[in-house]
Amino acid sequence: MSEISKEKNYIIGRNVVREAIKSGRVIDSLYVLSGEKSGIIKEIIGKALDKKISLKYVNKKAMDSLAKGENHQGIIAVAGAKESCSLDDILNYAKSKKEPPFVIIADGIEDPHNLGAIIRTAECVGAHGIIIPKRRSVGITFGVDKSSAGALEYVLVAKVGNISSVIDDLKEKGLWIYGADMNGKKWSSECLTGPVALVIGSEGKGISKLVKSKCDFILSLPMMGKINSLNASVSAGVLMYEVRRQRG
Repeated sequence: MSEISKEKNYIIGRNVVREAIKSGRVIDSLYVLSGEKSGIIKEIIGKALDKKISLKYVNKKAMDSLAKGENHQGIIAVAGAKESCSLDDILNYAKSKKEPPFVIIADGIEDPHNLGAIIRTAECVGAHGIIIPKRRSVGITFGVDKSSAGALEYVLVAKVGNISSVIDDLKEKGLWIYGADMNGKKWSSECLTGPVALVIGSEGKGISKLVKSKCDFILSLPMMGKINSLNASVSAGVLMYEVRRQRG
């Protein structure tokens, strides 16, 4: 197992491995738990053989060691790092689909499960890409990958140095910036059918003060119970589907 290094990118779990291979992601090798015979594992092995991906069968102890506590479900792929795209790539993708841009900005999301869930929903609603900061935020880890249930393979992700500067760029390109935060307008009161960038803040602090000041509109969700905030990925999901609902 000596060729496995920390620089390698692990894709852990059945669904995410299957989607990685299906999407055309470059896979160096595939580790399979010896004796694993489930249907989805057989399907993945078949696709791997078609693409001439190296297969390595290992025992449970070795597989658990590679997974480092994650639920590997009997399969781990070793791949090159997920490539980041540019802002123009995202906007050009929207243009190629002849749709007004729909962009998600994750402002300091620190929980990989939250970011993974946001990416999953973004893919489901047809968002054109996600923007994340290079610092003070969770990166594209295998935890994010797994939480996205394979959606990361199909979503453009741009890593940027400064979120507020990117918002300025988006405004110049004609996008309206909507921040998700408390004390804003009702989430469904604004027209979201045009070029939209939706800003989702961090789990504890929400949108940063500077980023909030650059938003054109602040949208809020009603809090009818005793808890005054929602999980970041839940808020993002509600607002993304409102965009999707308005666009038909």
